[in-house]
Amino acid sequence: MNFIHRISSRGMIAYAHDIFMSGLAFVLALYLRLGDEFSSYAGDQMIQAGVLFLAISAVVFWFSGLYRGVWRYASMSDLMAITRAVTITVLVFLLVMFLWTRFQNLPRSMIPISWFTLMALLGGPRFFYRLIKDRRFDLSTGATNEPRIAVLLAGAGDGAELFIRALKRASDSSYRVVGIVSENSSRVGRQIHGVEVLGTMDDIDGAVKKLRGQGIRPQRLILTRDDMDGAQVRALLDRADKLGMTLARIPRVTDFKSGAEDKTEIKPVAVEDLLGRPQTALDRAAMAALIEGRRVLVTGAGGSIGSELVRQVCALKPAEIGLLDNSEHALYTIDREAMESWPDVPRQALIADVRDAGRIGQIFKDFRPDLVFHAAAMKHVPMVEANILEGASTNVTGTANIADTCLRTGVRTMVQISTDKAVNPTSVMGATKRIAESYCQALDLQRGKDGKGATRFVTVRFGNVLGSTGSVVPLFQRQLAQGGPITVTHPDMTRYFMTVREAVELVLQASALGHPQDGDAGKIFVLDMGEPIRIMDLAEQMIRLAGLKPGSDIKIDIVGIRPGEKLFEEIFHGAEPPVATQSPGILLAAPRPGSLDDLLPALADLHEACRDNDTARLISILQKLIPEYHFDTGSNTKAAAG
Repeated sequence: MNFIHRISSRGMIAYAHDIFMSGLAFVLALYLRLGDEFSSYAGDQMIQAGVLFLAISAVVFWFSGLYRGVWRYASMSDLMAITRAVTITVLVFLLVMFLWTRFQNLPRSMIPISWFTLMALLGGPRFFYRLIKDRRFDLSTGATNEPRIAVLLAGAGDGAELFIRALKRASDSSYRVVGIVSENSSRVGRQIHGVEVLGTMDDIDGAVKKLRGQGIRPQRLILTRDDMDGAQVRALLDRADKLGMTLARIPRVTDFKSGAEDKTEIKPVAVEDLLGRPQTALDRAAMAALIEGRRVLVTGAGGSIGSELVRQVCALKPAEIGLLDNSEHALYTIDREAMESWPDVPRQALIADVRDAGRIGQIFKDFRPDLVFHAAAMKHVPMVEANILEGASTNVTGTANIADTCLRTGVRTMVQISTDKAVNPTSVMGATKRIAESYCQALDLQRGKDGKGATRFVTVRFGNVLGSTGSVVPLFQRQLAQGGPITVTHPDMTRYFMTVREAVELVLQASALGHPQDGDAGKIFVLDMGEPIRIMDLAEQMIRLAGLKPGSDIKIDIVGIRPGEKLFEEIFHGAEPPVATQSPGILLAAPRPGSLDDLLPALADLHEACRDNDTARLISILQKLIPEYHFDTGSNTKAAAG
């Protein structure tokens, strides 16, 4: 009976229509077969056969799922469903009639004729209705008298078909598709809803030349897939710019709003599209098993990484989540978002400084976390260079406080968020994060010796997070909004980039990987960042995305490398040979921690130097702990060691 409730009133009308058509199809098939002899067959047995055909049709149609679709959007899948239902109906009728009468009083050739007539009477009205509805929209007046923007579609797949179909239904669309370029040559010369595939993406110039020869000048190149590789999107942006076109994309499925009156709009290509990579397959079940039903504490919860951790952890149904931050405003913002988006998840908003061991100890005693994500850190390189003592105290002493408290209170797992700047560091920030890595690695190796009951320490390292606080992307966006210039530190500088969502998903994935018996103690999980991006190229592409010309509309100024910056970043040290894991997108770096016996007194000395405001002593300790780090009192413009 549940099936009955799933059929709408319009579905019942369609069902009644089909029953009527099945009776008509039987009579029509018989007439087509017999012609003038039709009347001589119209006896009781023929009426009984017609009623039987009608009854079989009614049962088959009811359970075929024909009435969950919408006639206006009748498609190939609907045609296949009709074909299946008609075929089953005719075959069942054939079987019953053979067992009942051996077909003595019914022409056998009527069976294939009835199949064709029933197909025509069921499918024809549906597709005719869709044709009328679509043409009605195309022929409607109003805004259609205005000239529409000629667009060229990149991609000849489902996205292109959906977009063209949506335009045909829309009465007020601003666009008209004048051609398509395909990712492969097999579709060149073919058509999608009357629009020709003019060439491949490698020969957009030829497609545009052909259109211009017809007096058509496409103004936009529209991406019809949202999973294109970032390098491919960047190449298309350059090609479109040289041909005088802007670049846009069709809305993703999640961008569409509900309702039939939505306008068909295209979206600007975001920076994420330029830098994106194909989505890494994730083990959602393992991530859920890590979080669900457990008490989770996130330090630095108001920051870029911390706030995204809060969002994704809340979605995985923890028993309770603790949000810890020393910024009242940042903590209020993420606490409010968590309350509105996940009201059923218990939470605590905790104002604290990770450098305050007493306060941290009390929080852990009261909250009793099972899992701790340590994202609190000072991460802006020039800011830490200007505030060395604060940076070292937060990144080293703060991390040690969290780690030591995890050990004392029996926390199941602590996840330390690290950075590629910890590899061959040229900055105080990088050096302090490397020391934090070393301490957590040493504790995890000690756990491997002590047994399975101790806290597991997981260190996850990745590069720049797109759009995070202090990132180059929001800086460029602000400079663009102000009319320029855009400031680039060095024309050859490169960086790894990853979206904050992807970074946190992989952090959770890495945290769910490996157990004490797996032999991964002390290893660092390194997120695969793809290929590094040249910052100068990024600046030029962002200017083009705004519809402007680099150099003429918006200037790019080279301002010089800032203190502590590298020309290029690395994600592995030479002594950390990468090892693949069972999860795509995550690698393991072999451990190279210092001895815990050596680290503990050095960390105590570092804490005293910070407390005593002794910068010279602090620098000496950093250089002793990280031999490859050399503090530069000048501009520190050297690149990372090879």
